[in-house]
Amino acid sequence: MEVGFIGVGKLGKDAAEVMAEKHYIEGYDTNKDVAATVSFKMVNSIEELCKNKDLIFIAVPTPHHLDYDGRYPTSHLENKDFDYGIVKEVLTKVNNYTNENQLVVLISTVLPGTIRREFIPLLSNPRFIYNPYLIAMGTVKYDMINPEMLIIGTEDGSRTGDADKLTEFYGTFINPKTRCEIGTWDEAESIKIFYNTFISTKVALVNMIQDVAERNGNIDTDIVTGALERSTKRITGPAYMKAGMGDGGGCHPRDNIALRFLAQKLGLGYDLFDSIMKAREKQAKNLANKLVLYAKLHKLPIIILGKSYKPGVPFEDGSSSILVGYYVEEQGYKVLYDIEEPIPGVYLLAHYKKHHDYDFPKGSVIVDPWREYSSDINRVVHYGNTRFTNG
Repeated sequence: MEVGFIGVGKLGKDAAEVMAEKHYIEGYDTNKDVAATVSFKMVNSIEELCKNKDLIFIAVPTPHHLDYDGRYPTSHLENKDFDYGIVKEVLTKVNNYTNENQLVVLISTVLPGTIRREFIPLLSNPRFIYNPYLIAMGTVKYDMINPEMLIIGTEDGSRTGDADKLTEFYGTFINPKTRCEIGTWDEAESIKIFYNTFISTKVALVNMIQDVAERNGNIDTDIVTGALERSTKRITGPAYMKAGMGDGGGCHPRDNIALRFLAQKLGLGYDLFDSIMKAREKQAKNLANKLVLYAKLHKLPIIILGKSYKPGVPFEDGSSSILVGYYVEEQGYKVLYDIEEPIPGVYLLAHYKKHHDYDFPKGSVIVDPWREYSSDINRVVHYGNTRFTNG
C-alpha cells in the first residue's frame, strides 16, 4: 500500500519508520528539520502527500497549555478540553485533496464524542477511521510491532470494510497474536483515554497505601500491594502495582484533566479524576515533606536523581520528580537534579534502576520510594515501609 503520514514528531517518526519497512511511506511535518532524521521520503505539502495514497495517517498533537501537563500542580486550574485546532486544520486540508477511495486514519488522543461532533463535519471526501495507539515514549517501535491491542473506531462499529482494510495493513508487520478491539468512534475514543486514566488511578491507589503506611506505622507497603497483586480474580494483573513515584508522562496527567472537564460537562455529579490529580499532588507533597524533614534534621541539601518522567527517556512531560521538587522549593529549599559530582545530601532515588549504583557520599540520607536500595554507610529511608519503624 502507498501510505501518507502527517506529523512525524515524538510518536509519528518511529511509527512511520516501522511502516516503511513493509510499505511505501511519504511523510509531512511543519518542522522541516525532521527530513534529515527519517528513513522515508518527506514532502513539502499536505496536497502533495495526499496524491495517490491508500491510507493517510494523522498523528498531530491535541495539546493543553504547558501549565496542564502535570509537572506542576494543576488541580487549581480551570477544567479544559484538549486543543483540537491542529487536528481541525489538518483535516480541512486533507479533505480538500482526497476522494472517497482514500482512507484517513486519525491517531491523536481526543475525548469521547469529539470525532462525531468536531471532526466529521469537516470531512466530505475521504473515508475515516479512528485508530489511537497505546505506545510509550522510548519504546515506540517495539510497541508498534507488539501492541497490547489494536484499537479501531468506525462510524457504526462495523468490523468489515474499512476496518478490514486497516487490520490487513497492520497484519503485514505487527505480532499476529495481537487482539483487535473494534467499536464506534466514541468507543475507540473511550478505550484509549480510559486505558490511560485507569493506569493513573491504579498508581494513585497503590500510592495511597504508601501514604497510609507513612501515617499509620507498622506497615510495609510492599506486603499490602503484593497481596493485592496476587488477587487476580478481582484485580486485573500486576502492572503498576509497585508504589513509588507518582504518575507522569505526556498523556496520563493531561488525560485526567480532560476527563475532569468531561465529568463537569456531562453533569455526572462526581469527579473521580479531580480526586486523582489532587491525590497525585498530595502524594508528591508528602514525599517532599519527608525530604525537607531530613534536610532540616541533618542540615543537608536536597538532590533528586531522575528528573525525567521515567528512566531511559529525556522527556520531562508530567514528571512527578519535578512536582516533588516544586513542593520542596515551596518550603524554601533549593533542589538539585541529577548532579554528576556527588555531595553529601538528602537524595530522592526517583529512578532506582538508573541510579542504584550511584556513589552516595558518606553522611547522606537516601530516600527510596521503591524500597530497593541498601547501604552499609548511609541511612536509607524505604519510603512506604513502616513495618518496624515510623519512617
